[in-house]
Amino acid sequence: MKSHRRRRLTIIIFLFVGSLTTVLISIFALQNYIDHFYLPDQIVNGEVPLERKIRAGGMVKPGSVIHDSTGLGVQFDITDLNDVTFRVHYEGILPPLFREGQGTIVAGTLSEDGVFSARRVFAKHDEEYVPPELKGMQEHDDP
Repeated sequence: MKSHRRRRLTIIIFLFVGSLTTVLISIFALQNYIDHFYLPDQIVNGEVPLERKIRAGGMVKPGSVIHDSTGLGVQFDITDLNDVTFRVHYEGILPPLFREGQGTIVAGTLSEDGVFSARRVFAKHDEEYVPPELKGMQEHDDP
């Protein structure tokens, strides 16, 4: 084999091994920062790893929000279209768009007793946002 071909092959192999090593290190490092998303039926059916950071989403069940009498604690149920429900406990200030009957995503861990301990609560909202001032105007303009 000629020297320039050998040198080119060595460079290609070096670049391939270096790229592969970089990708593997990146994947290994990011594993701790990935939260898998689960639906309520997966949580209730036990398909979720316990005491591991996950995300879950669904609708806040109407009438299920209970605020602690002391502190910022709140408990509520998340449900899906099939009425599968699980309990969430959150300690903190809820987002302004959080309401019963609205969509929400919670990030946290699931304990052995089936209670989801949320460290973050995200309120989902309708993509057709209308400010309250304009909403009043639209109601008056409807024929």
